[in-house]
Amino acid sequence: MGTTRMLGRSELRVPRLGVGAMTWGDPLGLSRFTPAKMAYGGAEGAEEEARAFEASLAAGVTLFDTAAMYSHGASERRLGELAHGTAALIATKFPPRMRATAEDLPRALEASLARLGRPTVDLYQHHYPANRVDIGRLMELMADAVEAGKVRAVGVSNYSANQMRIAHAALAGRGVPLASNQVQYSLLRRQPETNGVLDTCRELEVTLIAYQPLASGALTGKYLAGARPRGLRRFMPLFRRSRRESVASVVALLREIGDGHGTGPTQVALRWLIENDSVLPIPGAKNGTQARANAQALAITLAPDEIEALTRATRAWRD
Repeated sequence: MGTTRMLGRSELRVPRLGVGAMTWGDPLGLSRFTPAKMAYGGAEGAEEEARAFEASLAAGVTLFDTAAMYSHGASERRLGELAHGTAALIATKFPPRMRATAEDLPRALEASLARLGRPTVDLYQHHYPANRVDIGRLMELMADAVEAGKVRAVGVSNYSANQMRIAHAALAGRGVPLASNQVQYSLLRRQPETNGVLDTCRELEVTLIAYQPLASGALTGKYLAGARPRGLRRFMPLFRRSRRESVASVVALLREIGDGHGTGPTQVALRWLIENDSVLPIPGAKNGTQARANAQALAITLAPDEIEALTRATRAWRD
């Protein structure tokens, strides 16, 4: 298994691991209270963002994911600053606000490109399906952006299997592949395996980009050792006492397997996803230490029996 791959059937070559930059940037005013900041407690400052960026690039992790909606554009601006003059690949998302329609895409794309300081975005994704947004019309506008040289690859996010098919067909009519669908996927959230999304990704040759691949940090084990999650994350079901024992058993297995590879639960949890050729995880990294730890997942390979043990141990999390 190589260290890079094509994103779906697009011409965009990407690493097997990316970086989620949702909390990056310095939001002002009410932007400090957007979901990204409220859920994860914000980033750890410009210096640590730079360390996370540089450590990722040094490890060959060159794909960075952001969105216009993250801190009202602050994440895009910061990522654009860091990526200037580097080989970084940037993925961002439309729309910039909740009540957007498909017709807002051209203007939103121009605003994202201005914040990123780039003439082209490597991967442009529809952030989430909405009744106000006609998928067919949106994909026509995405294809226009590809033809204009402003977008290299088109993706979607949080799409169901059926919504993926609609987007795929609309783009195919213009000769543009649907490159990716970004959904929540981890050992503790395996619904893509049961709701048809993963099977449809394989059928249509679409890459599944897995966000929250470490289950908001639950799979790292640090919150079982006394650390407390920051932000609204502490109220998530995974961090309730009622789930502690079941999460702890998964982390224990990750540790056991990690010991055999000279690594830890973070790397094994990410590698379980990477071993699936249709999946590309994008863990967040608030600092250089986290970025280096995440990238170490590229240095190990799980044996088939280890993959099966993890798959079996988390079967209950498919529901």
